[in-house]
Amino acid sequence: MILISGSLGSGKTTLLRHLIAHADRRVAILMNEFGELAIDSRIVQRKHIRVAELTGGCVCCSLLDEFEAAVREIVEAVRPELIAVETTGVAEPDAVILGVEDALPEVRLDSVIAVADADAMVRFPHLGYVTRSQFEAADVVLINKTDLISAAERGAVEAHIRKVNPDAAVLNAVRCEVDAALLFGVDVVRRPRPAPDGGRRHALEIASFAYRCDRRLDRARFEALAGAMPRRCIGKGISALPRGGISVQLRGGALDLEPFERTVPNWSSSAGGWTGRGRACWQGSANANFKVLLHNR
Repeated sequence: MILISGSLGSGKTTLLRHLIAHADRRVAILMNEFGELAIDSRIVQRKHIRVAELTGGCVCCSLLDEFEAAVREIVEAVRPELIAVETTGVAEPDAVILGVEDALPEVRLDSVIAVADADAMVRFPHLGYVTRSQFEAADVVLINKTDLISAAERGAVEAHIRKVNPDAAVLNAVRCEVDAALLFGVDVVRRPRPAPDGGRRHALEIASFAYRCDRRLDRARFEALAGAMPRRCIGKGISALPRGGISVQLRGGALDLEPFERTVPNWSSSAGGWTGRGRACWQGSANANFKVLLHNR
């Protein structure tokens, strides 16, 4: 098993897609979404890839038991050679690592990978509690989006990460394109880990909502609404626009839009879906704002 962590927008799903494309073994994917809509699994879904979903919570706390049960089911039903787990952006890996090592003897944890957003680390150098915990738990830290920063900034980001975790292997990448062999079979002896004491607290600090619609969104109005969201709000989705589908990520006030080449998923007969996270205080206003979002006629 490999465990992939990192904040929303860092490139976890991009890395997963890269690993799938270069896999030389039978792979099963277990994807955890904090919100109720499984956005990322729609992006990585392929005909010969088994994808299991855990939604509506986090595998480091509220869904830990479900995670262990899902892994056992995958092992028994699929018998994969590799299970790749993508956690939510707010997951604290220590609890998941302990769960695997203590409760899943049939699985060997091969490596823990944290994906770092180089551009975000330059713009927001202070590491929050969760991001720091992800770096501290990692065997490999993959610094993604290095094309968006200068060589001097990249050196500063590397130094920052090595200060947090001097034992991790640190790799640089653009769009998470690295030799997959560097991520497997990492020869590490993990430090003994005390039971996490804060793993359940983010369930009280973070709220999610899902927005569904059965009409195409007006792109300009959608971008204006997303840009008006508080910077602490993060979100992602798949939406239908007049010129085709897009996948959406919002983080720190930055909105990333990419073409979505497959059919926009049908959630309750909807043409677009959106899920977002932030502290509980924004849930009501976000729902209200999305309800008045204007669409193309």
